[in-house]
Amino acid sequence: MQNGLFNVTEEQQSLVELIRDFMTKEIKPHVLEWEKEGHYPQEIIEQGIEMGLHMLQVPEEYGGMGLDTTTTAMMIEEGAKVESTFMGMFNVTSMGGKIVMAAGNEEQKQYYSGLLQKGYLSSFCLTEPDAGSDSAAVRTTAVRKGDSYVINGTKMFITNASLASVFLVVATLDPSKGSKGLATFIVEKDRPGVTVGKKIEKIGMRLSNTAEVIFDNVEIPAFNLIGTEEGGFANAMKVLTASRPIIAASSLGACQLARDLAIQYSKERIAFGKPICAKQMIQEKIANMEMLIQAGRGLVYNATMLLDQGKPCNKEASIAKCFVTEAYGKITDDALQIFGGYGLCDEYLISKLYRDSRVNRIIEGTNEIQRMVVGRAVIGK
Repeated sequence: MQNGLFNVTEEQQSLVELIRDFMTKEIKPHVLEWEKEGHYPQEIIEQGIEMGLHMLQVPEEYGGMGLDTTTTAMMIEEGAKVESTFMGMFNVTSMGGKIVMAAGNEEQKQYYSGLLQKGYLSSFCLTEPDAGSDSAAVRTTAVRKGDSYVINGTKMFITNASLASVFLVVATLDPSKGSKGLATFIVEKDRPGVTVGKKIEKIGMRLSNTAEVIFDNVEIPAFNLIGTEEGGFANAMKVLTASRPIIAASSLGACQLARDLAIQYSKERIAFGKPICAKQMIQEKIANMEMLIQAGRGLVYNATMLLDQGKPCNKEASIAKCFVTEAYGKITDDALQIFGGYGLCDEYLISKLYRDSRVNRIIEGTNEIQRMVVGRAVIGK
């Protein structure tokens, strides 16, 4: 089977169909209801864990599915054709596993993967109240104390914070060293001094659990340091580079949902005696949506395939993230315009997509940061 960009394997097709069937049956009928409640039912989250969705990219020898980035992106895209945050919730845990597998020692790999096999979710704690795009400005501290480290600080806008049982925390050992003073630690949620704040209410992606996490004199064994004391910034950048095409893939799936909703409504809505899809202005909007989707798909899978080949792709990952998340905003804006006044009503799914789309231009590095990455790569600085 082909998708126009590369040959799709039978395994990939089977996994995409698995996600499509699950999302259509279990998630689609309840999306707007659950969004009003602001969370997924625990039993639905547990079903995702039983399917192994939180271990997509964890190697098979450690109990995961061992998928490459391209296959993961295909599944994320398919899920987002129904609702984008569900697969995103599990991908955060899977991405954390990539850090441990890349930088951790064998004991850490066994320990962390063992937690995931128990059904634990994780969070990646990088962003702080005063350190968002400027990752090197992290002020959460880690102080060596014999065979332990003591963690102090506050992390903000942490995905899965209330759901996670373990955190991967980026902290500074020496603030004067900037990015070279950062390290990454495994911090279990049940350690004394760990507090998760209340859920942050956002304009969009309300089904994504987001909260602050406070570390108050949290003592962890030196074993919990992942890699070296200077490796935290490199770990963070690897996560962000790998996650940006995934955010783009999620946005790509949501773009297709918005387009399909607009097409369906334009066929049903009668104005001046005809369905509005017969109007040239509506057809132009739909055509523009399709062109953005097709272009975005090429950018997403170009980046994922470079990642899978182990080739440098900071620029390509940023291009994909920036282009597709902005396409998401444009497509949902045009789709809402087609819906007219009904698009402003919360009982219409396009309203949710419009609000969700705004979030993706900020998370995983703002689109201004993406343009900086691209610009520097092109100029050669």
